Amino acid sequence: MKLLAGKNAIVTGASRGIGKGIALAFAQQGANVAFTYSSSKQAAEELEKELQSLGVKAKAYQSNAANFEEAQKLVEQVNEEFDSIDILVNNAGITKDNLLMRMSEADFDKVIEVNLKSIFNMTKAVQRTMLKQRKGSIINMSSVVGVKGNAGQANYAASKAGMIGFSKSIALELGSRNIRSNVIAPGFIETEMTDKLDEKTVEGWRQAIPLKRGGSPEDIANACVFLGSDMSAYITGQVINVDGGMLT
Repeated sequence: MKLLAGKNAIVTGASRGIGKGIALAFAQQGANVAFTYSSSKQAAEELEKELQSLGVKAKAYQSNAANFEEAQKLVEQVNEEFDSIDILVNNAGITKDNLLMRMSEADFDKVIEVNLKSIFNMTKAVQRTMLKQRKGSIINMSSVVGVKGNAGQANYAASKAGMIGFSKSIALELGSRNIRSNVIAPGFIETEMTDKLDEKTVEGWRQAIPLKRGGSPEDIANACVFLGSDMSAYITGQVINVDGGMLT
């Protein structure tokens, strides 16, 4: 029996990296997957076909989670085409790193809008469906930076820490309706983005991690599968660090 058999999931920002890994793991565990992308249409279409080849229903939607109306419209469309929404993974996010003295107001506002406002938009949009169903799992993708902070990432850290406070509040609000809200805080995850970094720098980061390696999108996806499944039925309001022991 697959862990997510019969469940319908929305994954935002899934055309590459961690989001793509989550969408694939969900499909492999039997979930039908609706996922969003912002501009990578070809990558999204390829992923849609790959998910469908695993024997599940899958559809790509071009949608900006940071836009309130687009989030509402997306959830309406998914509800019509998939009949229910059991899991929401708020994964879409950006970085605009700089020291505070050099950070522009626009760069601060944009990171808060995309990373934090988007989870308000999407959670509010799926809330009605999950309340009617009297069940649901909301998984918000934060970061170890949201737990401990990081120089040069005040905007990103603020957005990711804000996610944690939001998620805990939603867990308290919706727990009585069997709707769970949890956070995953990834550490150093090796994706297409980190491939562009200097190998010496990357190796330095690996050696500073107790498990002596960077994480993979699959490591994050496995935690999402657990939180989306009934195996985590008594877990809500929690932050799970998936970081190889980085914050230990």
